[in-house]
Amino acid sequence: MDIGVPKETQRDEHRVAVTPLGARRLVEHGHRVFIESGAGEGARYGDKDYREAGAEVAYRVEEVLLRAEMVLAVGGPTTEQVDLLRPGQAILGFLHLAVSPRDTVRKLIERKITAIGYEIVEDDEGILPVLHSIGELAGQMVVHTAAHLLMTESGGRGMLLGAVPGVAPARVLILGAGTVGCTAAHTALNAGSQVTILDSDMAKLHRVAEAFENRVVAMLADRETVARYAEEADVVIGAVLVPGGPAPWLVTRDMVARMKPGSVIIDVSIDQGGCVETSRPTKLGDPTFVVHDVVHYCVPNMTANVARMASKVLNNAQLPFAIELANQGVDAALKISRPLSRGTYLQHGEIRKQVLAGLLGSADR
Repeated sequence: MDIGVPKETQRDEHRVAVTPLGARRLVEHGHRVFIESGAGEGARYGDKDYREAGAEVAYRVEEVLLRAEMVLAVGGPTTEQVDLLRPGQAILGFLHLAVSPRDTVRKLIERKITAIGYEIVEDDEGILPVLHSIGELAGQMVVHTAAHLLMTESGGRGMLLGAVPGVAPARVLILGAGTVGCTAAHTALNAGSQVTILDSDMAKLHRVAEAFENRVVAMLADRETVARYAEEADVVIGAVLVPGGPAPWLVTRDMVARMKPGSVIIDVSIDQGGCVETSRPTKLGDPTFVVHDVVHYCVPNMTANVARMASKVLNNAQLPFAIELANQGVDAALKISRPLSRGTYLQHGEIRKQVLAGLLGSADR
């Protein structure tokens, strides 16, 4: 199979979907890999590294997309890239079609594209393996980012996410007990913070209590509880996940207005629309804004700031699926692989996710 890897075009997106090691593995399976020149530069991989791995370097994105039967990307395609896709092609990436521009989604449908979202590939145990891997990285990053933003020169409360004798520790509120939330809780606890996790799933809360040996407060996430703990928090981390759909607003504008001056919100759910009413997407080059004297960090691709490690993590997680699709053929692989089938938004332009059909239908009314 001919596999294309375009250079990411989103501002401040430094990750690449396939590392030279991943390209070598695909070539060893008998496939051809076309990578756009410079695609790996943000992760410190040069064209020479890909050539040595057996990939072919293309100097125009048109060449990559027109030759590929399957496109491996980090984020979703731009409207211009969709215009270059041919009927029957497959594209994989963190597509988030539920919050993508409707025109882009409709063009994918019209061109009969098969679209597989890394964020909804799900195994038989309910684990999202690609998202889980990136989530572990993001969960660590979010605490380090919060520590920086809490500092006075960053506009924060002038606090340390650490334990100092005689001084009360910082309070960290985490919304969502998934991979990002639990990894963030572990990192924040190790720093010495007081941690509270809220979730609507009691089974997850029981697992949190057991895993952390009751060193965190684990509570059901109803409106009153969210409001109370947000008002007390120095840091609020939004880690709510609705696979394939937009995140709900758990923190309202009124709740933000009652938070401490200089406190910090990091909305990791922003790639699904955000779980805080005052959130809006930002970029790594200009990552924060202030509402009601609360610092907001809402970068959808925050792991792009550790691009080399993030690219390795993504490559390792998605490569088995890419190899399966290439070896079996896309349609055959989707018949036998339940994780890939669950991760399919569109197959030859046909909608395979009901949540996407509902959103498109509501937009048309």
